[in-house]
Amino acid sequence: MKKEMICIECPKGCRMEVYYGDGKTVEVNGNMCPRGREYAASEIEDPRRILTSSVLCEGLDLRMLPVRTDKPIPKQALLQAMERIRKIRVKEPVRAGDVIAQDFFGANLIATRSATRENV
Repeated sequence: MKKEMICIECPKGCRMEVYYGDGKTVEVNGNMCPRGREYAASEIEDPRRILTSSVLCEGLDLRMLPVRTDKPIPKQALLQAMERIRKIRVKEPVRAGDVIAQDFFGANLIATRSATRENV
């Protein structure tokens, strides 16, 4: 099978043709650097994405806390990850970079903004 893709690993944005079969990359054409081949292989064999979202806060100065995974998670797990995120509630103050959920589909879910107690 053949798939056309644009590499996002460097500013060149090489247009590549990727030939694959049985979930394995067979041939990559059009890449101008080795990173293009690695990118194409990862997209065919094990696509992963950084997940960004927000979680509900209770009793904090933010209603929604922006979060992201600290490393890419399997693309096929994104919908399950979002279901899990919908159930998370942050009730204690956090700082940007704090772990909100450990072992979150092979990564940590971290806060990307700080949240403090609500002024009463």
